[in-house]
Amino acid sequence: MVGLVLGSFYNVVGFRLTKGQSIISPPSHCPGCRRRLPLYEMIPVFSYLFLRGKCRGCGKSISLIYPLVEISCALLFVFAFAFEPSMSSILMGWLLISLLLIIFVSDVAGMMIPDKVLIVFFILFIIYRIAYPIFPWWQSIAGSAAVFFLLLFISYFSRGGIGGGDIKLFAVLGYLLGLETVLLALLLSTILGTAVGGIGQFTGCIKKGRPIPFGPFIALGTLIGFFFGDQLIAWYASFVL
Repeated sequence: MVGLVLGSFYNVVGFRLTKGQSIISPPSHCPGCRRRLPLYEMIPVFSYLFLRGKCRGCGKSISLIYPLVEISCALLFVFAFAFEPSMSSILMGWLLISLLLIIFVSDVAGMMIPDKVLIVFFILFIIYRIAYPIFPWWQSIAGSAAVFFLLLFISYFSRGGIGGGDIKLFAVLGYLLGLETVLLALLLSTILGTAVGGIGQFTGCIKKGRPIPFGPFIALGTLIGFFFGDQLIAWYASFVL
C-alpha cells in the first residue's frame, strides 16, 4: 500500500518537474481540461482501471506510465522488504527505488533528469551513509568520483554520447552503492540500452540517430545490480578464476 501511494506521488514529481511546475500546487488535475480530480479518481491503479484509461471530463487518454509506475513501486517495495536481509538494506532499497522511478518518469516524459531530484536524494544518501556505514566512507566517494569522471571522459570523446543528467545520476548512485556495484550497474545499463536500441533500429521502431531516454535502462540496470549484484559477480568470477 505504501508503494502504491508513493508510486502515485512519484508520477506527479516526474511529470511536473519536466514542465517546470510545482509538485504541491495546483492540486491533482487533468492536464487536458484542467479539471480538479476528486479523491476517487486518484486511487492508484484502480482509478485508471475504473476510468478505462481516460479522463472522465474531456476523454483524454491517461498515460500508461501512471499505473505502470504505481504497480512497479508497490512490487519493488515488497520485493525489497521480502528479500533484503536487514532493515538498513531495506531502507536503502526503498530510497534507491524511489529515485529511479522518479527518474524513469521524468526521462520518458521529458527527456530530462531534474537536478532538484538528484540534490534531494544525494542529501538523503549522505544521511543514510552516516546512519548506516555499511562500508568504509571512502568507498562512497570512490564510487561517485570514479563513475563521474569515467562518464565525463566518455561524453567528451563521444561528443555528447551520454547526457549530463545521466552522468550526474550515476555520480549520485555511486555514492550510495559504492564502486563495485555502481560499475556493475553502469555495465548492465549500457548492455540493456544498447540491446534495446539495436533491436529498435533493426525493427524500425527507433529511427537511426534519434535520441532515446537512457534513464529507464539506468533504473533497470541499477536495480538488477543492487538486488542481484553479489550473485552476478560470483557467477562471473567462477568463469574467470
